[in-house]
Amino acid sequence: MSVTVFIRYQIDPFQLAAFREYAENWGRIIPACGGHLVGYFLPHEGTNDIAWGLISFPSLGAYEAYRARLRSDEAGKANFQMAQEKRFILREERTFLSDVSGTREQPPAHTGQSSGELAR
Repeated sequence: MSVTVFIRYQIDPFQLAAFREYAENWGRIIPACGGHLVGYFLPHEGTNDIAWGLISFPSLGAYEAYRARLRSDEAGKANFQMAQEKRFILREERTFLSDVSGTREQPPAHTGQSSGELAR
């Protein structure tokens, strides 16, 4: 069973650039420590203080091993420290999700219509 950690961040909307840097750093650190980074997402329109991160693992045991590696990773520790010093994360929530078989990373269905026809 695959497990995806859904992280919901409440962030300081005046520090989006700092959160972007934090997220981009995880783009290198998470895969190096054994996680499959689905992605980080910043607010674009609407609510301006909520961001998300999604990281997948083959099992809860793989997540626990990843967390142990992350705690000893120098780049990971530096990224956590940067977030604490700049204080752009106001709140963080973690939810553990299991995949619904056959719904992740599916290619678009071919409908026989061109993208121009679909837009009409």
